[in-house]
Amino acid sequence: MHISKRALIVTAAIVWYAGGLVLLLKSGALFKNAYATDAHSLWAYTAVLVGAAAGLFKGKFLFSKSCKNNIERINALSNPRIWQSFRPGMLIFLAVIIPAGAWMSRAAAGSYTLLCLVGAFDLSISLALLSSGVVFWKLNAFRKSEYQQGRKAGHE
Repeated sequence: MHISKRALIVTAAIVWYAGGLVLLLKSGALFKNAYATDAHSLWAYTAVLVGAAAGLFKGKFLFSKSCKNNIERINALSNPRIWQSFRPGMLIFLAVIIPAGAWMSRAAAGSYTLLCLVGAFDLSISLALLSSGVVFWKLNAFRKSEYQQGRKAGHE
């Protein structure tokens, strides 16, 4: 099935932001459970700060570059298909990391230390995804290409 480059970029952005939001909610639930386990310890708060700092760092220096490269790769496709919103390696990575993340969360249940660690890990990935998502906007990735705009103007 052929798809426009713009639709492919929108699909990539939806997956990018959805992953960030899901992980943000998941990390919040893990931190809530950690706090319920030991409300007097400062480790949960420290884990939130470390996870947030690591996520913003990763977002700026790692994920932004990956996001930009993906947008450029999509724009270079000659006949885009829906499954090309990410490289095959990224799709395999997602297929492995999503069940692994779910397993880590289940394994952390009841362990204050593991709840803090997995929460910090999820928060860092969440904030990296959400903060690097600005690349979609900085590159005007959602704007129609000149070809599409010209074609539309020609039919009016």
